[in-house]
Amino acid sequence: MGIAEILQKYGQNYAMAIFETLSMTLLCFVIAMGISIVVTVMRVSPIKPLRLVGDLYVQIFRNIPGVALLVLVAYALPNIRIVLPWKTCVEVTVVLLASAFGSENFMTGINAIGVGQIEAARSIGLTFTKTMQKIVIPQALRSAVLPMTNLLIATMLTTALGSQVPLNPQELTGLVSYITTDSTGLGILPFMISAVCYAGFSFLLGLLGNHIDKKVRVLR
Repeated sequence: MGIAEILQKYGQNYAMAIFETLSMTLLCFVIAMGISIVVTVMRVSPIKPLRLVGDLYVQIFRNIPGVALLVLVAYALPNIRIVLPWKTCVEVTVVLLASAFGSENFMTGINAIGVGQIEAARSIGLTFTKTMQKIVIPQALRSAVLPMTNLLIATMLTTALGSQVPLNPQELTGLVSYITTDSTGLGILPFMISAVCYAGFSFLLGLLGNHIDKKVRVLR
């Protein structure tokens, strides 16, 4: 069976898998972005306990392998009577991972802001909250477009963790497992099709990120 025959037989499955992958990517990335901002503000807060909690969050979820974290969410939480749908388990895992790395990206953007701007804000009486809202976060977002583009691509690729649990509909990697089980003798062709899909969407997201960066980047 060649690529044309695979697409003819499983084309609808691939379409559903692409939609599932992209929808999970968008949802997880938006939530991760929000959490990243909150965690980053905590990490630069003048309140030490908040800084410690923010740093601990990043250190924990940045250093746990995705599969291990998924196992904890999907199979350990039920032991304390927290049972989540399989898809939610994958989304929670992806969000935790992405938000930890997203906070690091935001920290890089914050570190690029001149100290003089922060001191000027303090000199005119702006509070920490106002300084973050008016000066720090807007510039950090603009400086972190390219790193966040890479994070978006990484988020899409991390949704492949869905292949480790029974999802319906399946995402792209999980679909490969289904196809190779349903039809024998296909070799690497189903993997190649999914890989091309991942690579194609990653390329498009990279172009979009570069375009946005050119529009909003902070000139120094």
